[in-house]
Amino acid sequence: MQLHKLPTRLKAAYRGSNVARRVQHFEGWTDRAQAENTDTSAYNHAETVQEYYNLCSEFMVFGWGESLHFAPLSPRETLEDSKIRHQRLMIDKLDLREGMNVVDVGCGIGGPMRRVVAEAGVRVTGVNNSEVQLERTKALNAKAGIDHMVDYLACSFMDMGAVADNTFDRAYAIESTCHAPDKAGAFVEIYRVLKPGALFWGQEMCMTDKFDPHNDEHQAMKRDLRHGIALKDIATTSEVDRALEKAGFQIIEGRDRGVVDEELSTPWYMPMETGKGTRGSDLHRIPLSRKVMHGASKLAQGLRIIPKASADVVELLDETAKAYVAGGKTGIFTPLYCFLARKPETE
Repeated sequence: MQLHKLPTRLKAAYRGSNVARRVQHFEGWTDRAQAENTDTSAYNHAETVQEYYNLCSEFMVFGWGESLHFAPLSPRETLEDSKIRHQRLMIDKLDLREGMNVVDVGCGIGGPMRRVVAEAGVRVTGVNNSEVQLERTKALNAKAGIDHMVDYLACSFMDMGAVADNTFDRAYAIESTCHAPDKAGAFVEIYRVLKPGALFWGQEMCMTDKFDPHNDEHQAMKRDLRHGIALKDIATTSEVDRALEKAGFQIIEGRDRGVVDEELSTPWYMPMETGKGTRGSDLHRIPLSRKVMHGASKLAQGLRIIPKASADVVELLDETAKAYVAGGKTGIFTPLYCFLARKPETE
């Protein structure tokens, strides 16, 4: 998104609401989640995730592009190129073929969806409980000329009750089921709507084997990540696998694609730390530029160019970026645990 379009997009997203009050309410979500142990009606995590994306999506798009996910980084590519390559890997792993009916579980604003439709010729149903994101998805799909190939389902992926059993040929969930209040429950629902034999690709945010639950510093980093990304918990890779198997899936492969090797020698968090993998026009991702953006947003809201308290959202996202970098540098966290699973032909 170009900078000059941001004020209009923010005004549309916030629609005159009290942004400061909304950010303050979001900031208290972890306290409310802890209170759930004594009062089960006091907290709904799906509502927290919805508010997170309603508040932050426009700034996320400005900073990260239409595909709101991480990708394995090659030093020969920009972040944008890496995301395209990663999406094409998913398309290949899912063996997508023209005429298939596919569900995008937690579709964001549809960046991967548009590539899937354009390159694989499949029909996609986008599931999202954020009205702000879903409206943006519809507009961008119409602009891309693929709107006739997409259906939309405004609901939580925990309950896709409008969809019959055994409906879809394929499913993918890119950094979405990490938000599930019950991961196994999310996978059970995805399992239900898939046809027997269907493939499911997922990309999960996970704690790695380097995470030490007895290390206070590690626990503090995990708390910061959970809080800033609206994750009720952060599973380990083995916990993700167990949840898939509990739901009935057969795991074909599971791999942390964020691991640095000879080919992918750029750590996934580097665009947020040094700008590596970033074009000159996208240096707003690095810490200094984020600080400048925070100051500029304060000035812009004072001049009523952008909604009041928009700078609070910028600050929230800056803290989240710091948490990503801290988790990535220590190696205790990855946003790139990717799996391919299959619903058995017979149950």
